[in-house]
Amino acid sequence: MNVLLFIQNEAEEAITRVTEAPVAETVAKMNIWDLAVKGGWLMIPIALLLFIAVAVLIERILVINKAGKEDPTFMNRIRDYIQDGKINSAINLCRITNTPASMMIEKGISRLGRPMNDILVAIENVGNIETAKLEKGFTWVATAAATAPMLGFLGTVTGMVRAFFDMANAGANVDITLLSSGIYEALVTTVAGLIVGVIALFAYNYLVAQVTRAVNKMETRSMEFMDLLNEPTK
Repeated sequence: MNVLLFIQNEAEEAITRVTEAPVAETVAKMNIWDLAVKGGWLMIPIALLLFIAVAVLIERILVINKAGKEDPTFMNRIRDYIQDGKINSAINLCRITNTPASMMIEKGISRLGRPMNDILVAIENVGNIETAKLEKGFTWVATAAATAPMLGFLGTVTGMVRAFFDMANAGANVDITLLSSGIYEALVTTVAGLIVGVIALFAYNYLVAQVTRAVNKMETRSMEFMDLLNEPTK
């Protein structure tokens, strides 16, 4: 009898421990895709702006880096060709080098024999054209930097309108889960728009700085060429 009571007590204590054991809470996890979906249709143009900004950034970096590469002996060879009267060789060297600075110098060489002011103007005109080529696509990056945050704020407004609309239709049966979709849309689009805007603004400023550096090199080479023309002949 005592054995049966002991077994019964142990079984009751085991059941009590199981029922009183804390239940492990399931933590909900959400990935980037889930957040993007909850942001609504405005996430599509925001993502498109991000793609445009990154694509232009990569493409322009490659172009600007190529334009900034120079042969350290380029100007010395141009000087030697001009002083030796080998104008065609100097022009061919400029075409083979194929950088904005070499294009400017090629134009200057083609104007040899004319007044110095005419040569300088021709070089500056080519420089303006080459600079415009380097800045191609900058408008898209600037547009992304300005438009993405505005789309995010638009998503904030539409999300809150949706939340209040659902609240009004629910009447007295308002529940937080009923409002969650509108609030998600408001917050997610705002965050996404600001992130894309910051990335695009950084990309734009970086590209402007790189073009400024390339233009400085172009101006330096053009001044060296003009000084070369003013050097006394041997």
